[in-house]
Amino acid sequence: MRESGQASNAAHYDVILVGGGLANSLIAWRLRTQRPELRILLIERDARLGGNHTWSFHDGDLSAAQHAWLAPLTAARWPRYEVIFPQHARTLESGYASIASQDFARVIAQALGDALRLDTPIQALTPTSVHLADGEMLQARAVIDGRGMRHSPHLALGYQTFLGQEVRLAAPHGLTAPIIMDASVEQQGGYRFVYVLPFGPDRVLIEDTHYVDTSAWEPERLRANIADYAGARGWRIAEVLREEHGSLPIVLAGDVDRFWSDLQGQPCSGLRAGLFHPTTGYSLPHAVRLAERIAALPILDAATLFDTIRSNALQEWRGQRFFRLLNRMLFLAGEADHRWRVMRRFYHLPSPLIARFYAGRLTLADQVRLVSGKPPVPVVQAIKAALQFHPHQIRKPE
Repeated sequence: MRESGQASNAAHYDVILVGGGLANSLIAWRLRTQRPELRILLIERDARLGGNHTWSFHDGDLSAAQHAWLAPLTAARWPRYEVIFPQHARTLESGYASIASQDFARVIAQALGDALRLDTPIQALTPTSVHLADGEMLQARAVIDGRGMRHSPHLALGYQTFLGQEVRLAAPHGLTAPIIMDASVEQQGGYRFVYVLPFGPDRVLIEDTHYVDTSAWEPERLRANIADYAGARGWRIAEVLREEHGSLPIVLAGDVDRFWSDLQGQPCSGLRAGLFHPTTGYSLPHAVRLAERIAALPILDAATLFDTIRSNALQEWRGQRFFRLLNRMLFLAGEADHRWRVMRRFYHLPSPLIARFYAGRLTLADQVRLVSGKPPVPVVQAIKAALQFHPHQIRKPE
C-alpha cells in the first residue's frame, strides 16, 4: 500500500531525461524550444550540465539548418585544419568548430529554466519512472536514459583515451588553424596523436590522445606528454586553465540485436544507445540528429521512443559496417606503434572523401579507394582482422 501511495503522489511529466550529457541536453533543449507545451524535466547528478568537455565537429557533419540552431553553443570556428605525420603534413580547407562545456551549460540551463534539476542523483529508473536518491518518485510518459556508455558483452571495443589541458601561454602560439592530429610524436604502445585547438592568441587546448586496447589510462604520463609537446614547440605554459579527460569507445565488432535486447524497452541516448562515429568517437552529429527526430515525433511515450531510437541506431549500425572493418585493421593488424601508418595513408586521400568519412557517409567508390593499393599493415594480418566480425572472435568482454 505504501508503494502504491507513493506512485499516486508522484510528479508527472511528458518526458524525463536522466543524465545531462551532450545527447540528453540537446534533446531537452530541442523539445523546450520546438515543443514548449510539453512538460519535460532534465535531471543531472552533478552541479552543471555537460561535465567538462570540448565537443568538436566538421562543417560537413551537419546541415546548414543544424549549424544554425547550434550556433549559440559554438565557441570557436576555423576555416581549415592541419594534420601532421612522419614524412607527411597537410592543411585541409574544410571548416571545423568546437563547443565548450561552459557555454553549453550556460545556454541550455537558461533555456530550460525550471525544467532542469542539477545536483540530483537517482536511485533507479524504468521506461516511465524515476526514483530519486532522496526517495522522491517521478512519473512520465517516457524516460530517456542518457548516463553514458554501458558495459555490454555484445560489443568488442577499442578505446580512444585522452587528457587535455586548456592553457594560457607566456607568448602567442602562432597557430592559425587547429591541429586535429599530430602523430609525429612518440607512439607509446598504440596510435597516439596530439590534438591542438587555438582558442585565442595565447590560449590553446592541448590534448594527448591514444587509440589503445583498454580504457585504462595514466593521467600523470599524459600530463607529462602535454608538457613535453608544449616545450618541443617552444611554448611556455604560464597557467593551466582547466583539464578534461575521457575514454571513448571504438567499435570493432558487435551483436547489435542482443545489445538492444538487453535494454528491455528502456529508451536511451548518446553513447548508451551506441550513437557515435565508430572510428573517431565523435557523437555530436548523432546527438543533433536524434534530438531533431525526437522533437518531431507526434507521440512521445516510452514504446514509441524506444522503437524510434532503436530503429535509428540499427540504421546507423548497418551503415557503419565498413568503419568497423577499418577499426579492426587499425587495432588488430600490425604492431601497435605502427598504427599511425594507417591514418597517414588515409590523409593522402582526396579531401572530399575525408570529409565524407568524418560525416559517416562514405560511398561505395570511397570504400574501394580506402582499401585499394598496398595496405599499410601486413596483408595476412589484415585479412585475419577483416574476418573477426563477431565479439567473441576478438577478445573476452572487459
